[in-house]
Amino acid sequence: MTTHPDTVLIIDFGSQVTQLIARRVREAGVYCEIVPFQSAAEAFRRIDPKAVILSGSPHSTVDIGSPRAPEEVFQAGIPVLGICYGEQTMCAQLGGKVEAGHHREFGRAFLEIEGDCALFDGVWAKGTRHQVWMSHGDRVTAIPAGFKVVGTSTGAPFAAIADEARKFYAVQFHPEVVHTPDGAKLLRNFVHTIAGLRSDWTMAAYREQAVEAIRKQVGKSRVICALSGGVDSSVAALLIHEAVGDQLTCILVDHGLMRKDEAADVVAMFRQHYNLPLILVDASDKFISALEGESDPEKKRKTIGRLFIEVFEEEAKKLAKDGERADFLAQGTLYPDVIESVSFTGATSSTIKSHHNVGGLPDRMNMKLVEPLRELFKDEVRALGKELGLPDSFIGRHPFPGPGLAIRCPGGITRDKLEILRQADAIYLDEIRKAGLYDAIWQAFAVLLPVQTVGVMGDGRTYEFVCALRAVTSVDGMTADFYHYDMQFLGRAATRIINEVRGINRVVYDVTSKPPGTIEWE
Repeated sequence: MTTHPDTVLIIDFGSQVTQLIARRVREAGVYCEIVPFQSAAEAFRRIDPKAVILSGSPHSTVDIGSPRAPEEVFQAGIPVLGICYGEQTMCAQLGGKVEAGHHREFGRAFLEIEGDCALFDGVWAKGTRHQVWMSHGDRVTAIPAGFKVVGTSTGAPFAAIADEARKFYAVQFHPEVVHTPDGAKLLRNFVHTIAGLRSDWTMAAYREQAVEAIRKQVGKSRVICALSGGVDSSVAALLIHEAVGDQLTCILVDHGLMRKDEAADVVAMFRQHYNLPLILVDASDKFISALEGESDPEKKRKTIGRLFIEVFEEEAKKLAKDGERADFLAQGTLYPDVIESVSFTGATSSTIKSHHNVGGLPDRMNMKLVEPLRELFKDEVRALGKELGLPDSFIGRHPFPGPGLAIRCPGGITRDKLEILRQADAIYLDEIRKAGLYDAIWQAFAVLLPVQTVGVMGDGRTYEFVCALRAVTSVDGMTADFYHYDMQFLGRAATRIINEVRGINRVVYDVTSKPPGTIEWE
């Protein structure tokens, strides 16, 4: 990672929405990093942050061995903000008291503002009442010396507290979620007004720093890039090409699980428009043969990851024979991947989550990773893509997972089922674009369910598959709700799919929502 002198350190105690804290800080133009509490002391010394935020947690501070913040955080003379569990551990560590078994608060609550403080400056005034989002069973029953109460709620008499002299602040509610309407403003106050940090985290600055970092890392060596056609790998490829030019060779693996015409579209854009060295590998027979009949979703992912590695290994050997041996493999790893790998497995990003592109980099390849996007969230990658000149139509593409259609075809995979799904998905997206809805939806796709039903079409009976349609809206990719289509649109899309795709005789719409904290939705 590049060095950022003005960094906010977020200590993660296991909250499912910790990444949202980072999103809000980044949106304020300030760089931040998330570290698990287990390694927080080392990270605090290494990063030397200008401020610290303590996250929520499913743990209870009253339990023996529950997570704590490193003591040096409170001794460094820098601003600290505790959120939910973060407030509780701050109070427990500084001489206050936390008890279990009191009135619980989960969901919408209302905060009564009892006093002024820098955290509320320009947002909430004394004597006013505001909606917040709570999620706690324990509560603070005594605050440490030096703190004052600035906010209360029905279930939390110390819902917001402040020690202005030490610049310590704590709230029982979650300002990072959209359900606390003014929460982002409070976090901006913390990083700007209280910590005094500037809004200098921009994609223009990141582009410049990243190009220099890539050049320094790669030197005169060659790089191969695992280009999938998605936004992440495409932005990574353009950034690396800007840094090292023709030292980069992109490899696009057509595994037979891509959307309709996707491989051809990607090749046309990168070869013709950007003039990037690009190798297209048609490995569809290899992948589909290995997946055929497999119904276990995790085995599908693992198989796809293993085969990706094998294909890249083969192509790397071919390049080496031609005198173009590559020492580096580039990947579009994003910051959420890094956070999850470190927080939950203790691994590095060379062991990428199983539902991402390659599933890990084996030692036998003897290659080093180049991951120029590993500090970025998805929306930041899109902003960087725009900075690099990618067209808006490409930047705004809906997310598409590395395993592709394999995980949108539950049950056993066959070539016929993949082709049915590919056609249905293309029709669905076409109807969305025709209706002018594509940019209003965060992600939309079709799923071929492992269910067949009897239907009557014309004068004959059919026994064909059910197709499910999915569309969600999201601000940050962390939480989402189903898109509220009108019935006319669904009728048009369903009619086209049934009429034009042989093998489907019924279409349903999925109206479940995505719960907080799940990063990926497939």
